[in-house]
Amino acid sequence: MQNIQNPIPNEEAPLVSFIIPYYNLPTDMLRECIDSILSLSLRSSEREIIIIDDGSDKSPIQELCDNSPIDEIIYIRQKNGGLSVARNTGIRMARGKFLQFIDADDLLLRVPYEHCLDIARYQPADLILFNHTGKSEDKLSDYHDEEPASGTDYMRHHNLHGTACGYLFKKSVLGDLRFTPDIYHEDEEFTPQLLIRAERVIATDAKAYFYRERPDSIITSTNVRHKLKRINDFKAVIVKLQTLADTLPSNDKMAMQRRVAQLTMDFIYKVIVETRNHHYLERQVNDLHKLGLFPLPDKDYSTKYTWFRRLTNSKAGLALLMKMLPLMSKER
Repeated sequence: MQNIQNPIPNEEAPLVSFIIPYYNLPTDMLRECIDSILSLSLRSSEREIIIIDDGSDKSPIQELCDNSPIDEIIYIRQKNGGLSVARNTGIRMARGKFLQFIDADDLLLRVPYEHCLDIARYQPADLILFNHTGKSEDKLSDYHDEEPASGTDYMRHHNLHGTACGYLFKKSVLGDLRFTPDIYHEDEEFTPQLLIRAERVIATDAKAYFYRERPDSIITSTNVRHKLKRINDFKAVIVKLQTLADTLPSNDKMAMQRRVAQLTMDFIYKVIVETRNHHYLERQVNDLHKLGLFPLPDKDYSTKYTWFRRLTNSKAGLALLMKMLPLMSKER
């Protein structure tokens, strides 16, 4: 492990630690990511930029030294362990009051993210939820913030975007919560557990995070082995959250059950779109039934959930979804 800059123990903690896992990406993308942080109104003492190089074939540090203020960056190079391990290393190193995860090929959009920083600075909040976008527009806008709510209440009444890059949160909320190594859908496991721990959540419609979709990423890989692992890991995450729900107090349990139901719906969708195999779908639905996850609960969580639940309740409906969803997915 290589640490280019060591934190000073007696130095006042920064407001935000930005944790950037990095693995085999063009250095230009990483530099853009760093520049998007440096463009924010945070003073150098208020920010901490932590790059976790997860065993890349070639370290980007020399190229970064040529073009970036490297003295403001903590760079850690470690043996390849995957995204979860890299993020956990970042959590361990971080000294900030708030944490923000950023993928190395993405950006923070200055104007809307400044709005999120203002919430962190001037309002009591454990977690600030914001939106992401596929457009790198950075325009001034009037943002709508929802009334503060506990993470439990928010989950009981809203759908979640599971990505761990979609919120700014207090490190103190984490406790012993960490990412599970060597799985896909680690964010879907992590995010609802974090929300349950947050006493004061503020959601804003600010599109503060630019997500760059890359056709060569593992998540979009069409490799059969990767597909099957994504599906199996997703199901395992849902089962883990279902088991956790049974141990929680009543309100937390209802919030987690809603999330489990939504993820189960998403799971069925992914099986259909990624495999397009009716027999495989039947096998997965049978497994969900044995696990107590199917049929989907008769709840009015959202319009999409309601019609999806009704269609999955019959063989004809599942057959219709098998025909429709791949076509709809191709058009998106």
